[in-house]
Amino acid sequence: MLRTTLAGIFLALLPVPAPAPAITPASVDAFVESYREATGLPGVALAITKGTRVVHVAGYGETSSGEPVTADTPMAVASVSKSFTSLAVMQLVERGDVELDRPVRAYLPEFAMADPRAARITVRQLLHQTSGMADSTFHEKSLPQPDTLEGAVARLKGARLATEPGTAFSYHNTNYQVAARLVEVVSGEPFAAYLRAHVFTPLGMRHSSTIDTDRDLPAAARGHLYVLGQAIALPEPAGFGNGSGGVLSSAGDMARWLIAQNEGILSPAGVKEMRTPSEQSGTYALGWFVGETERGTPVIEHGGDLFTSTAGQLLMPGSGYGVAVMANTGMAFADAEALMDGIVTMIEGGTPEIPSAPHYLATDLLFVLLTLVTAGLAVRGVARSRRWAIRRTGLQRWRLLPYLTPLALCASIAPIFRVLARGGDIMWIQVVYLYPTFMLWLVTAAIAGTAVVTARLYGAVRTRGAPRSRP
Repeated sequence: MLRTTLAGIFLALLPVPAPAPAITPASVDAFVESYREATGLPGVALAITKGTRVVHVAGYGETSSGEPVTADTPMAVASVSKSFTSLAVMQLVERGDVELDRPVRAYLPEFAMADPRAARITVRQLLHQTSGMADSTFHEKSLPQPDTLEGAVARLKGARLATEPGTAFSYHNTNYQVAARLVEVVSGEPFAAYLRAHVFTPLGMRHSSTIDTDRDLPAAARGHLYVLGQAIALPEPAGFGNGSGGVLSSAGDMARWLIAQNEGILSPAGVKEMRTPSEQSGTYALGWFVGETERGTPVIEHGGDLFTSTAGQLLMPGSGYGVAVMANTGMAFADAEALMDGIVTMIEGGTPEIPSAPHYLATDLLFVLLTLVTAGLAVRGVARSRRWAIRRTGLQRWRLLPYLTPLALCASIAPIFRVLARGGDIMWIQVVYLYPTFMLWLVTAAIAGTAVVTARLYGAVRTRGAPRSRP
C-alpha cells in the first residue's frame, strides 16, 4: 500500500508532456509566406480539413496572368485527377453497371491493341495500373496528342503491352484515360458532364471541372518555371490529360472533396476497395497511394505534376486531417509536395523547414556561365577559322567531329532521357521545361559547334592551294 502511494506521488510530480500545438490558420499562413519569400513561388492555394470541419482554405500570391490567387481560384490538380476518375468508376460499380474484375472490352468494345493479351485487361487492372501498358512500349507523351477520350483510346490500336496483364505495376496515364472513356460509354454522358453531375455538383464543388488538353487551361491555371531565381510564366507543353490529369479545382472545392472522403462518398466496402493497394505495387490502390509519413503516420495520398504546375492531396485516417495544395510552378521544383510535407509536419507537432535559398539557383548560374563561355569560344573559333584551315590538312580535319557532339546530344536528348528514366516517355520541349538552363547551354553548344565546323570547312575550301604554315 505504501509503495503504491509513493509511486502515485512520484508519477504526479513528473512533468506532464505538453500537447502538440494545434495547427492554426495563422501558423499555416506564416509558413506559406515564409516559403514563398524564400523560393519565389508565385502562387499557391491550399485546403486543410479535420473530419467534417474546414480548418483553413486560402490562396496566396498571383496567377500567371497577375490575378490574386484566392480560395476560389481554379488551379490544375494534375494527376490528383486519377482519384476522381477512380471514384467515377466505383460509382458505376456500386450501381451494378460495372464489375472491377471483368475485361474492359466487356464495357468498351473500342478498346483494342495490337497485343492480343489486351483482351484480358480488367477494369481493376486499369485503376491499379497493372494492365501491362507502360511508357516503354507506348509513348503517350511524345506521340501525336488526341483531342478527346475517344481519340486517346483509338490511338492504342497499334500499341503493345510491356508485361502480362496483372503481373506488374507501371504508372501510365493511358490507364486512366481508358477508364474515363469507359465511364463515358457506360454512363452515356461525356466524362466532363458525368463528373459535374455526379461528383462536383453533389459535393458543392462549384469551381471544379475537367478538361481535355493544355489548350483548355484557363489563364488562372497556367503556371511558371524558375530561371535564375525568377518565376517565368510559360504555356504548358502540348498534352492530353482528361481522365489522368485534367481536373481543375480550387482550395475551397478541394476542402469539400477531402471532407467527402469521410462522409460516405461511397459505401464502406467501396471506400475500402479504393484504399487497398494491389499486390504488384504494394502502395498503389484505386487512384490513391497508401503509405506513411517520415514519422510513421499512415496516410493515403496522390500527387500531381504538370510541367508548369504541381498539386497534392493527403488524408491522415488516424487523426482525420486532410490536406490539399496546388502550386503554379512545374514538376522540376516540387513546391506543392514541399508545402504539403511542411503542413503535415505541423499537424504532427513538428516545425517545418524553410528553404534557405532556391536549390536550383547555383545550378542555373553555372549553366548560364557555361553558356556565355561557350558562345565566346565559338566566336573565337569562327574568327580564327581561316588560320585553322591553313594549318590543318587531310585527316587532321577529322578533329572537327567532337565539335558536333553537342548537336548529336541535343538531337537525341529525349531518347537519352527515356533510358535514364527507365522507359519514361518525354518530348524534346518537355526536357527544356525540366532543365531550362542546361538545355540553354546545350542548344548554345550545338549551335556553336556547328558554326565552328562550318566556318572551318568553308575556310578550308577558300584556302585550298594556299601555302601551308608549319604547325
